[in-house]
Amino acid sequence: MLIGYARVSMTAQNLHLQKDALHKAGCEKIFVDQITSRAYNRPGLEKAMELLRSGDTLVVWRLDRLGRSLKHLIELITQLDGKGIGFKSLTEAIDTTTSGGKLTFHLFGALAEFERNLISERTKAGLAAARARGRNGGRPPALNPQQQELTVKLYKEGKHTIREICQMMGISKPTLYGYLKKANSKLRKAKNS
Repeated sequence: MLIGYARVSMTAQNLHLQKDALHKAGCEKIFVDQITSRAYNRPGLEKAMELLRSGDTLVVWRLDRLGRSLKHLIELITQLDGKGIGFKSLTEAIDTTTSGGKLTFHLFGALAEFERNLISERTKAGLAAARARGRNGGRPPALNPQQQELTVKLYKEGKHTIREICQMMGISKPTLYGYLKKANSKLRKAKNS
């Protein structure tokens, strides 16, 4: 069975073009969403996924109607393939029920993985170069060492609330807790030495 899925981003847009193409392709049922592709909750797509069985094919007018990103698209189609369900995109002429369609899809997947690896390699090289110049990643401390000691002292005195200390020092609660943790770690190391 061919199951269609159509999506537009805004309610002002209409689905006629997509629905007509899906009907012409032979889809027996068509599910729709009028929602941005970035939305995680897409009821129409969820219903289509529930209905699909092994041997069925999910059909879309264009790839960008289905996935939020290339990674998401690959995950969805891999999930379908694992259940024995085909995928067809009318505009890009991709049909994973054919050898050529599977090849095209796997090329997309390989290119996406290649891109992820390049980004990872560039990031690692950039961090290594920064470390070689004496720079470590992350934000610089909000307070200098003397201010950090004062913050810990104010906390230990117990005369001020955490909120008051954060306001006085111009820091957030997580930053305060980080300084407390660092001070406790130094204290434990000193005791163990």
